[in-house]
This record gives sequence, C-alpha cells and structure tokens, in this order.
Amino acid sequence: MTQTHDGAVPPRQDAPAGVPVDEPAQPDRIRRPADAFRFAASVVGLAAVMLVVSIAQQTTHGLHTDIAEGAAHAPRLLLSLATLVSSFGVLAVPIAFGIERLFHKDGTRVAIALLAAMIAFGVTVGLDDLVVRGAPGGVLDSLIWGGTETAPVHTDIAPVIAFVSAVGMAGRARWQTATWAMIGLAALTGLTASYASVAALAATYFLGRAIGLGTLYAVGTPNPRPPGKAVVAALERLGLRPERAARLDEPDDGAEETRRYGVVLAACPENGPGARVPAGRGAHGDWDLELHVLDRDQQTAGLPYRVWRLLRLRATTTGRALRSLRRSLEQESLMAYAVDAAGVRTPRLVGTSEVGTEAALLAYEHVPGRRLADLSDEEITDALLTDVWRQFRALQAGRLAHRRLQDGAILIGDDGGAYITDLRAGEIAAGDLALRLDLAQLLTTLALRTGPERAVGTAAAVLGEEALAAAVPLLQRVALSRETRAALRNDRDLLTRIREQIVRLKPETEVAPARLERFRPRTIFSIVALSVAAYIVIPQVASLDIGTMTATASWYWVLVALGAAALTYVAAALMLMGFVPEKLPLGRTVLAQLAASFVKLVAPAAVGGVAVNTRYLQRWGMRPGQAVASVGASQLVGLVTHILLLILFGFLTGSTTKATQDLAPSRTVVIAVLSLGLLAGLALTVPRVRREVTTRLKSMFSGVVPRLVDVLQSPKKLTTGMGGTLLLTLAFVLCLDASIRAFGGSLPLTSVVVVFLTANALGSAAPTPGGLGAVEGALTLALTISGLSAETATSAVLLYRLLTLWLPVLPGWGAFTYLQRKEAL
Repeated sequence: MTQTHDGAVPPRQDAPAGVPVDEPAQPDRIRRPADAFRFAASVVGLAAVMLVVSIAQQTTHGLHTDIAEGAAHAPRLLLSLATLVSSFGVLAVPIAFGIERLFHKDGTRVAIALLAAMIAFGVTVGLDDLVVRGAPGGVLDSLIWGGTETAPVHTDIAPVIAFVSAVGMAGRARWQTATWAMIGLAALTGLTASYASVAALAATYFLGRAIGLGTLYAVGTPNPRPPGKAVVAALERLGLRPERAARLDEPDDGAEETRRYGVVLAACPENGPGARVPAGRGAHGDWDLELHVLDRDQQTAGLPYRVWRLLRLRATTTGRALRSLRRSLEQESLMAYAVDAAGVRTPRLVGTSEVGTEAALLAYEHVPGRRLADLSDEEITDALLTDVWRQFRALQAGRLAHRRLQDGAILIGDDGGAYITDLRAGEIAAGDLALRLDLAQLLTTLALRTGPERAVGTAAAVLGEEALAAAVPLLQRVALSRETRAALRNDRDLLTRIREQIVRLKPETEVAPARLERFRPRTIFSIVALSVAAYIVIPQVASLDIGTMTATASWYWVLVALGAAALTYVAAALMLMGFVPEKLPLGRTVLAQLAASFVKLVAPAAVGGVAVNTRYLQRWGMRPGQAVASVGASQLVGLVTHILLLILFGFLTGSTTKATQDLAPSRTVVIAVLSLGLLAGLALTVPRVRREVTTRLKSMFSGVVPRLVDVLQSPKKLTTGMGGTLLLTLAFVLCLDASIRAFGGSLPLTSVVVVFLTANALGSAAPTPGGLGAVEGALTLALTISGLSAETATSAVLLYRLLTLWLPVLPGWGAFTYLQRKEAL
C-alpha cells in the first residue's frame, strides 16, 4: 500500500474527494519525546562504556586479544571479501535510502540526517586526531588498546550510525537489515585489522546514536502525524462515508494524549439502515462520530513521570509505563467493549483502524453533553451523583479498573445520564487493590466538587458502608492521579474529612493507611545525605590513628562523658513527664527515651523521638490528641529554650570580659548563627516555603497551647518539665566538654555551649538518621574555629558521637523490644 511522506495512508480512490476538515494547521516539525529519551539512553550507554574500560581494563584487554587471535585463523579470502563489501556497502546503502526518500519528497529528514552525519564526522575526527594526541593516557588509552596506530572511535561508521539514527527507518525492515548488516561488517573488519577494539566500537555506536538523535531532537523531526483528512479518509475502511469533520480538542494541549475529531456522516446507502451507526446529520447531536486518534510519537509523552510512579509504587497500583501504538489501540478497544458489556453507560465503540504507520483511530458514537468538570456546582445534584455511583458500581461488578476517574472522564449527557469515558488506561480482570484505588479516586474527585458529606452520602446509598470502608486505607495523596493531587493543594485536609465521614458511618473501620509505596522520595534524599555524610566522616576517621588515640585518651574524662551521656536519658524522661497531666513511672519513661535512641538510626533525629514518645503515651492510656499535644508541648518548650540559650551564650562568648577574652574566634560562630537566621527569614518570605513550615508546625504543635496552660497551673509539673529541658542541654554540654578534655583539649564552657547548640540545631534539621554527617561536620568545624587543633576536635567529636549515638544502640534495641513485649510501645 502506498504511503505519503508523513507515513499516512492516502485516501482511497473511491473515497469522497475533498471531505472538509476544520482543524488548525499542524506544525511542519515537532520534537518527539521518544527522541529525547533515546538520546539520553545513548549518552548513558556511552558513559557505561567509559566506566567499564576504566575499571575492567584487564577483562576488556583479554576480550580484544581473544578476538584478534580468532581472526588470525579465519580464511584470508573471507576476510578480504567482507572488507570489500563493507567498504562499499556501509556508504552505498544509506545513500541509496536517502535517494529513495528524496523521490518520496522527504528531503527535510534527509537534510537533518546529513547534518547529523557531518557533526559525527567532525566529532570523531577531533577525538582521533586532536584529543588523543593532546591528552594521551587514561580512558582514551583503554579505548585504543593498540598504541598510537589505532583510534578510540571508528571514524568510518560513526557518521553512518548518526545518519541512520536521524533519518528514521521505522517500518522498513529490509532497509534496516541491509544498513545494519553493512555497519556490522565494517565493525568486524575494524576488529580483525586491529583498527579498533570492542569497547571502541561500542563507544562509536553510542556516540553516533547520541549525535543523530540529539540533532533530530534539536532541529525537530518532520511531523509524522497524519492530518485530519487522512484520519477521516480511514473511516472508509469501516464502511462509513464522512461528510465533514472538525478538530474538537485544542492542539498542543499537554493534558491531551489523543487528538479528537467530530465527524458528520453523509446520508447515503452505505450509512443507511444496515450501517453500524444511525444515518443522517445530527443523529446524535452536532456529530455522528467522535474519533480518538492515537499518534505513535505521543505514546512516550509523560514517560519519565510514569516510570517514576512505576518505580516508586507497588506494581499492582500502576499500569504499564510504556505501550506500543498497537498495544494502546488494543487496550482501549478491549476496555470499551468490556465496559459496554458490563452495562456501564459509555459511548459505543463503532470500530478501529490504523492510519498509516504513525497513528490509529477509534471511532465512537458521539454523545452530546458536557464533562463533569464543566458543570456548575448547582447543576451537580444528588440524583446525578447517585447515577455516577451506579455506573461505578457496574464497573466494579465487572472487575474493570478505570484508573483515571477524574471529572474529565465523566460525561453528563444531554439526556441527564452519566457516561464513563477516557478508557485508555483501563484494565480488565482487575484485582481488589486496583478496584479500591478507583473508589478512592472517585470519592476524592466528587468530594472536590461537592464536599465530603455529599460524596460519601451518595456513595453509601449505592455501594454500601462496607465498600466505602475498604477505601479508607487508600485515601492517600500518592494513590491519586497527578491532576487530583494538584487540586488537593487548595484543600489539604479534604482526604481527612472524607475518612471522618466514612468512619462516622462505620466506626470500626480500619483507618491505618495501606502501604502503597516501595519507597518515599525522602528515602532517596536520605540515601544521598548519608552518602555525603560518609564522604565527610570516613576521611576523618581514616586520618586518625585509633591505637594512638585510645592510648593517649584520659579514661577519667571518658567515664565522665559516659555518665553525662547516661544522664541525658533521665533528663529527657523528666522533660516528657513534666508536660503530661498523668503520672508516668520514671523507670519505664527512661526506657522509652533509650528506645528512641535506637529509632534514631532509621529516622531523622527530630522525628524518631517524637514518634516513640507519642506511641508510648498512647499505650499508657492517653487519647491520640492528648498524646500528640503533650509531646508537642515538650518539643515547643525545648525549641524555645534552645533558641534562647543559643542567643544568650552567643552573646556571652562574644563579650570581652577577662573570663572570655580568649574567645574572639567564637565571634565567627555568632556571625554564622545570625546569617542562618537571616537566611531562614528570607526563606519564609517565599509563600510556598511559608505554607509548608506553617503546615508542619500546625501538625506538630496542634493542641499545644491548652496543654501548656495545664502545665502552668501545676508548679510541680512546670518545675519537672523545665528542669528536664535544662538538664538535658547541660548533660549534652558536659558530655561534649568531657570528650574534649579526654584528648587534652580545653575550651571555656560558654564556647562549648554555643558549639553544642549550633550543631544540635543542624542535626535536628538534617534528614539523615540521628543527624549523621551534619552533626559531625558542624561540631568539628565549630571546635576548630574555637581554637582546638583538627586532630583533637575530630577525636573529641568521634568520642562524643560514640557515646550519644552509637553506644546506646544495643541497649536501645533491648529497651524497644522490652517495651513492645510489655505492650508499652
């Protein structure tokens, strides 16, 4: 079958000539996401080759030697023939293909491919003649493997690979086979003649692909999407005679993955009583058919986001990240037939057809109406919501998962009925989790328009309370579509209110969220932060002589530091007990603080203690709200105390009294603290940062003020809480001071206080477990600035962190296990 230069199939000779299609002019060139992804993959492949030849030189050398020895035993005539054929064919075949494209009026694509070939030739010549000679050694020598007589990249075939990558041979199997066969023969002759190594040929391949695809994406490829006339003409294959058509969606709309056309069928015998749709203009309103066109280049649109979701979420919660054009066509067709068979109200699929090699269409009966997103709030009645839920119930009964039940996927027909559309991401024979995710999505979609009360109330009347209860653990932002998550930014507590409405209907509902994520984004951030921390800490430890350090340490001061570290757990227990109205046992509360030290290894420092203490208070019998308020009150008082002490001792260390006149370097610490305060103030001027901080503080300190009022009315509780807060800071300062003195160092106590308060603040803000890396770096830097030698400062910091972070891990695990066994955690 003859094809046009853009890949579309021209209208049949007996098709109605000149069917008018009202659509904006399409651009001559487009930048396809697939080209960018393939370019990135080629760059990654090139980097991988560089990495392999850098770390596995002996292995790759051996491979090259084996190939050379094997080639020496090959018949000389056969090798000469392969060399002759490849020398001629590696250029002749691509040139012949380019001429063939010129005859088909595809000169633009050929010109782009020639530009890519010229760039590749210039790059390879530059690498071979200039870079290698100017900078011998290293990775380039590993690519050469033969001395100065060989080249790191194959100058003959790199431009050919760039040309082939840019010109595009999709759907032309014979040309592809011939071209790559010639390139393979040329690579083989390069190996046998010791012109290039295996790694050099791999680098040549990835370099040529990267240049070709990069040039294609930068310049833009000739638009392969068939125009509207070619799309409408394809209806002839379905036995339908179009009269006119028009584009229904906005071109270049990033929210649309398909093009949509409205079609009016001609009144003719072909469209008469035996036709598959009713005959005549306006049989279903303004249009008879609505065409959904799937373009091949659009199948990769949004691929990075889909891959990220696929990696982040469990496999049963996501669909395929990438589908071919044929796969997309088959999936949407199957879903449309299955939805119709399940009794769900949906536009009927009339037929499907390919449109050349670059697109396919699905023809639906047109249903006049408006999307739910376009209705006003007054038009969304309870009767309409009930009808939406009835259609959804039929979907669930047929085990059909829609996966995109947003307000744009619900069509309200002129007849008042709700229609389910946008089926391209659907799934048949869906599992329970996918069906429950659909329920959570639709609940959120309708609640955004009508409020949680109406959305839950109408759903309960149709689905029942049991079905709604199953959706509660899945009402999480991560489970919803990207558009819905964006809408929730304006109503952040909507999901909580939906859960509350369902729990009121069925109080025994399990509200704990289900685990949908394989990992959270902050996990990656923590891994990166831990890597940076290791990069900072490991060189410090490696530069120390542990034996000498142990031998020269004063064990008296080590024991003092150990006692001060143990005192911190008693102080933390008193701090918590002071803000709890009920009487807590001191021993068990100390064990809870010890258990929190174990949790620090798997959670940031500011998070682990809060979670353990809240759980401990709940197990002790306090309601969740009171437990959170008590822990929040202690944290708030600790934060305020920390800031006040930092300001006070920062001022004292900067004074010029006799007792502190040797602390002039600590003025730098004060300046650093003020600079951090200024940066924090500037950051809070950004609305998004301010909202995030406010939200976190509200969630952390909600209900704190009433709890503080209760504490103020009890002098004993106030003394216990404030005394524990101050004792906690004092114990940590004494531990750090004793660690410094254990290695012969000495600093005024005021300087030690400022150093500790500053490092502790950084450690609380760091996302790494226990503030790892941030605390060590801040303490070492601050102690060095304050006058200690680098060796003494590093040794003191390592001892301090050993006593306060690492040594309590085993006892903390024991306390954690014991409290769990006693059902106290």
